[in-house]
Amino acid sequence: MKRLLRILGAAVVAAGLSTPVLAESTIVAPGQSTTGTYMDYMKTVYARATFAELLQVPLTSFDKDFKLTALAAESWKQSEDGLTWTFKLRDGLVWSDGQPLTATDYVFALQRAATNGYDFAWYWDFAGGIKNWKEVTEGKADVSTLGIKAVDDKTIEVTTVAPKPYLPSVVSLWYPVPKHSWDKLGDDWASNIDTVISSGPFTLADWEKSNNTVTLQKNAKYTGPWQAQVDKLEVSPPLGAPEVGLPAFLAGDADYSYLNTGQVPVVKQRYPDGLRKNAVFAVSYISFDLNSKPFDNVDVRKALYYAVDRNELTNTVLKDIAIPAGSLLAPGYPGYNADIAAEAKFDPEKAKAFMAKAGYPNGEGFPDVEIWYRDEGGYNSAIVPPMAQYLQAAFKKTLGINMSIRSMQTKDWMDGLLKKKNNLFIAPYEYDYLDPSNFYGLFYNGGRHDHHVAKYDELVAAADSNSNWDERLKLYAQAEQVLIDNASIVPLVHPVTIAVISDQLKGDASQPNAQGFTPLDRLGHYFFTHLQKQ
Repeated sequence: MKRLLRILGAAVVAAGLSTPVLAESTIVAPGQSTTGTYMDYMKTVYARATFAELLQVPLTSFDKDFKLTALAAESWKQSEDGLTWTFKLRDGLVWSDGQPLTATDYVFALQRAATNGYDFAWYWDFAGGIKNWKEVTEGKADVSTLGIKAVDDKTIEVTTVAPKPYLPSVVSLWYPVPKHSWDKLGDDWASNIDTVISSGPFTLADWEKSNNTVTLQKNAKYTGPWQAQVDKLEVSPPLGAPEVGLPAFLAGDADYSYLNTGQVPVVKQRYPDGLRKNAVFAVSYISFDLNSKPFDNVDVRKALYYAVDRNELTNTVLKDIAIPAGSLLAPGYPGYNADIAAEAKFDPEKAKAFMAKAGYPNGEGFPDVEIWYRDEGGYNSAIVPPMAQYLQAAFKKTLGINMSIRSMQTKDWMDGLLKKKNNLFIAPYEYDYLDPSNFYGLFYNGGRHDHHVAKYDELVAAADSNSNWDERLKLYAQAEQVLIDNASIVPLVHPVTIAVISDQLKGDASQPNAQGFTPLDRLGHYFFTHLQKQ
């Protein structure tokens, strides 16, 4: 057939006739939020328009094996004292209006973020540790004192308050803002389809603001790594709900769809080769108020640690949507330690022994407790409520204790956690950047849960500032061992998502990585530029 088409094509040319225009390749994908105000990740993360980040080129990013890759920055180096990083931009990068992309566009993006109420500003203090970031965001210092500067058009210099050997990972979320356009239009440059310009692999072709549906097209002026291999990408947030997405997929109106638990068995039978699983690099764990009874007793906390049958939990009520968690880090995440994870074994006899040692044999005299979890959407909505019910039954059966359950709005849950209004929580957390420090920072110097464990803090501080990767991992493993020995938390599960993809999708991004996971749009820059459609 291919040979016949070549012959026919040659005949058309020979006859002096115009050849037919080849059909554009278009991928139809599920989207994120159905509302979005700006097509600018550096203006708002939580209220951004669908896949706004695909329009711009970050300094770095990650491939499907979560290996750090140079994008806008072709190289970087750390100073001898560890406090200054120098990033060099690659040649030839331009905005879609033809203007050169410069270091100033990146520096301006963070300067604006630090002074204009950016809803992701905490990240650049917590993860980036940029010098004077907190002082500038709190209005105590001028933005000119911020530890970032454009040395020249191709050179960015970043100064941190402490050595940050993982900063090249952190800047995977540093996108440029076109200062030449912002100077004319202000933030409105990113609110209208006619004024949005791009530095990355796609440009904006259409934006339906009523439901945040967008159409992106290949950026012909983008010369950097990871160029789009399809002509158009249509992203529809309503398809993000499996109940909508799967019927559209079955009808041929979507190229992939996420699945809920009820859909998985059917899809396994009909499209076994199309199923894809992805670890979202998140963890759900039990957190305690370590300073209030009964959880100020380490033996009580250890009793709960050994009373959870994680394999049964993930093979029954959470089948296909979670895997057992013995560590803060999920399998495949940088720094994951299988030996640490293996310690989290279900041992009912050991759990009973610890409870008895704490003074509550068979749960006698143990106060009734209430476990709080936050009511939210996404994958956690399918995981946390049934998991809470499972824990309630398991702790009653194994330890003889009574646990009630309370679902709360996120705001109230966070308020209760931070102000210690309760002593027992199911806490979910998903990574913000791909480095072990992201998770271990949750508990450093009190952290999210006001846990103060001196040895843990000492080890994490040493790991955070160590530029030797192998040494860092050893220190982090020791730090997590301190958490486990202290039973500061009880790791429960790592969420996974299940999707089905069309057999028309080809390319490296359509295939699982070395761990058997397919990140899909969670690594959007890699995924959408390494897909082809036949």
